[in-house]
This record gives sequence, structure tokens and C-alpha cells, in this order.
Amino acid sequence: MRLTRKILRRNLPLLAAGLLFTSTAQGGAQVYTPLSASVRSVLQHSIADQASTDAAFNSAQEENIWLRDMSRRLLKYIPDAGYRMDFLRTVHYEAARAGLDPQLVLGVIEVESGFRKYAVSKAGARGYMQVMPFWVKQIGTREQNLFHLRTNLRYGCTILRYYLDQENGNLYRALGRYNGSLGRPTYPNLVKGAWLRHWNLPRTAVLKTALAE
Repeated sequence: MRLTRKILRRNLPLLAAGLLFTSTAQGGAQVYTPLSASVRSVLQHSIADQASTDAAFNSAQEENIWLRDMSRRLLKYIPDAGYRMDFLRTVHYEAARAGLDPQLVLGVIEVESGFRKYAVSKAGARGYMQVMPFWVKQIGTREQNLFHLRTNLRYGCTILRYYLDQENGNLYRALGRYNGSLGRPTYPNLVKGAWLRHWNLPRTAVLKTALAE
């Protein structure tokens, strides 16, 4: 469908950044590769493990500072305050559980889906973190819904952690695998840019804020 000149002018910055989402998400897709029995077993256990209702913060004060700051940044994407806080707590828990920086995960979500819960890419990737349905068949169970908040984040964080381990901690290559664009710089650079420009809250800043309160 052809966009009008008015729409193109209004959305030119987003189009240039690859961040304009219409009926489908613009992220890529993880590429299916057969898993060894041992790797499948580990990933199945990770996906099936019961989720905690508590985010993985070191203290109530740190939790309040992080949630308050991230909530302010996320407001334009998720206006509902209650859902926004639940979303952030879930992101923090699932990211920390997988050994990822929660703010990196927010950067991934921004680029992959623009924080649209029901985003679907042309390749069929689903939800906030644009998880391909083949993962459910490989390591999950039939009833798992990739549009469910915690399920989508559990899969997305687990998959990104798996790719990081595959790439010996090389985030650039892991992000390329996650997006199905390994070897091309565009996607890793978009995520890095979103992470550092929009979601970066250094731990030193959290400590300074805590000391000032």
C-alpha cells in the first residue's frame, strides 16, 4: 500500500531509523537450527521454570529508583500506569534471570516491536521481543502463547542468552543472530543506539540518587 506524501513527511525520521511499525513489526527473525539434546534440555528447563512475582533488585530503594525512571521513559509507549509497572517488573526479572542487562532488553524491545504487544513481523515473529513460533515447538509446550507478556519475555531473554553463550559473550554477533541478520551491522547498531540513548541508567546514577534521598 502506497503511503501518502503527508505520512511520509511525518514519519521520515522513523523510517530512516527502521523504527516505523505499521501492520507488522519490522524486526528480523531468529533462524531455525536443530538443537542438540543437551541444549534442548537446558532451554526447556529454562522456559518451564516457574517465574517469580518479584523483580530481581538488590533493595526496595533500588527498585523504586529504577522503576520510577524507566516508567517515565516508557510513558509514551505504554500510557497505562499499572500495566507499565507490571511490564517493567517483568522485563527486569526475566532479564536478570537470564543474566542480561534489563536496559539492553528494553532497547531490543524498542527496535523489535516498538513496545507493541501484538506485533507480528513479516517472518511471523511475535510479541514484544519478536519470538519466532518454532521456538515453542522446539523447547516449549503447545499451550504457551507468545503474545503473553511473561511468556514472550521469558522466551526472548532465554534465546538472547543462548545466542550470547554461542558467541562467547560477543553481544554484537548475538544480536545479529537474534534478529536473523548475523554479519550485518544495522540491527546491532540500532539496538545499541536505543539502549544507550533511551534506556541507559548507569548503576552509579542509581547509587547517587539513593544517597541523595
